[in-house]
Amino acid sequence: MPQQPWFLYLIETASGNLYTGITTDVSRRFEQHLSGTGSKYLRGKGPLKLVFQQPVSNRSIASQLEARVKKLSKKDKLKLLDQPERLSDLLAALSSEESNSS
Repeated sequence: MPQQPWFLYLIETASGNLYTGITTDVSRRFEQHLSGTGSKYLRGKGPLKLVFQQPVSNRSIASQLEARVKKLSKKDKLKLLDQPERLSDLLAALSSEESNSS
């Protein structure tokens, strides 16, 4: 059975804040956020807008990437939206860290 891809996604709130998450089904997860059954952080912060989604190879990488993106400043997150290739730099950094720790 093929492994289901994971996705990193970003949602913008009405106040312009950016929420970062991971899932295997972006549309389902976004609907959960819209209906108030997703993250508590997003409740009452609508309207919400899905502004970014990127497939990632597996859950482990997705979780590590999510942690990295959450640490970015808002300015750097906005750069990521404008230049999605920057995500490759973060993935490369994760890969090199894994190689160095082996």
